[in-house]
Amino acid sequence: MSAAADPQAALRDFVKTHDFFVGIDSDGCVFDTMEVKHKECFIPNIIKYFGLAAVSKYAREAAEFVNLYSKHRGINRFPALTGALDLLERRPEVQRRGVKIPELRGLRDWIARESKLGNPVLKAEVERTGDPDLTLCLKWSEAVNQTVGEIVHNVPPFPMVRESMEALKGKADVMVVSATPVEALTREWEEHDLAQYVGLIAGQELGSKKEHLGMAAGGRYAPDHILMVGDAPGDRKAAEANGVLFYPINPGFEEQSWQRFHDEALPRFFNGTYAGAYMAERIAEFEALLPEHPPWESAS
Repeated sequence: MSAAADPQAALRDFVKTHDFFVGIDSDGCVFDTMEVKHKECFIPNIIKYFGLAAVSKYAREAAEFVNLYSKHRGINRFPALTGALDLLERRPEVQRRGVKIPELRGLRDWIARESKLGNPVLKAEVERTGDPDLTLCLKWSEAVNQTVGEIVHNVPPFPMVRESMEALKGKADVMVVSATPVEALTREWEEHDLAQYVGLIAGQELGSKKEHLGMAAGGRYAPDHILMVGDAPGDRKAAEANGVLFYPINPGFEEQSWQRFHDEALPRFFNGTYAGAYMAERIAEFEALLPEHPPWESAS
């Protein structure tokens, strides 16, 4: 089977050259792109394609909470879309306006049965089924990618990212582990000359973050020699599902997090003192920053 027919072959064929492995998320972790992508690219297209102009304020708040300011931060765009619509539908202000929120049953069914939640697989499903929900969601997702391509440029990595990459060089195999499309990831990592530091750029077309870590690193490195670096609970869950270590880049405190990674966490990872109390402290700080329920529901 060719790589085109089996994109996950790139994960299975990942070449081990060192005893340590580090997986690193991209949006909001390496690059300060989460806010601009969601507020300027994703959300305007949600309002446009799903007919939400009458409740645009609430649609924006719901989508920003899911994608940026909650425990759902960083999840794949399609579950994030249904999650935002669910929040929106529950808001009394929206109900009083009588605006019908699309259910997108076709999308929900597809999410339930598919792990590679990217445009190529969705496009094939649209061609196979002609499902109107999936057709609309593909148009939305393609529009998002186009808008990202038009808007998101010249966003440099956070301070201390490049220094951290240099510190990893020659000691660990590094891979991008992301739910963003590979094309956008490659453009951003190459634009800022960071692609040179990584052995593979894995995006949504290659499956979930859990699959990225499991297929590229699982069984090849000792579990305590595998570290996932990310800014979202999904990154932590991917690490936990594979029995490996996690270092959080705290939303709102990214610069401090990278400084500490470079100065403290990375040396500890290499000398075997990262796991245990130190990692537990980092994760507790991280978890406290991201609520499960939005303020308008918590208040009620």
